[in-house]
Amino acid sequence: MKPRQPGETSDALETLVHRILNELGEDASREGLARTPKRVAKSLRYLTSGYQQDPDKVLNGALFSVSYDEMVIVRDIEVFSLCEHHLLPFFGRCHVAYLPNRKVIGLSKLPRLVDVFARRLQVQERLTTQIAETIMEKVRPRGVGVIIEARHLCMIMRGVEKQNSVAVTSAMLGSFRHDAQTRNEFLNLVRSRPPGIV
Repeated sequence: MKPRQPGETSDALETLVHRILNELGEDASREGLARTPKRVAKSLRYLTSGYQQDPDKVLNGALFSVSYDEMVIVRDIEVFSLCEHHLLPFFGRCHVAYLPNRKVIGLSKLPRLVDVFARRLQVQERLTTQIAETIMEKVRPRGVGVIIEARHLCMIMRGVEKQNSVAVTSAMLGSFRHDAQTRNEFLNLVRSRPPGIV
């Protein structure tokens, strides 16, 4: 994409948003909408910034040798993404767990990795799989489990209009797929709320 030159007030994306507003029957030049194309273009670039992010750079070698072989879980990671079918948001929570294989990853890297893939045009199923497969490839644990619970505005605002529906997807790799006890431990930890934890 050609970078905007200093002094330029418009780009191709802003022009397209301006045209969409007119096609919807609006006057894109009226006061309330005059700056909307610029705002929408900026918003869309942020919401799809994952295309410009490299998982390797996000993880940035944050692997540490630790003699710990029990499950590591980061629960309730906030997820916001755009459905690729209608460009409407879906949002919810992501739960990530892995069983270390002589190395652990910095805990803050897991939510950042989730954002790399969430900030793209997505379907929830692919998002879940991409997170799990990337952790499996980059961290090389004995197993990975990822669960996403999300509400989709394409179901809530339009279509079937079911306001209370939640889509749940999972990806289980390695020991999480082959060992029922490991999988069940993960599922129980996701469902449980220890005392004092909100």
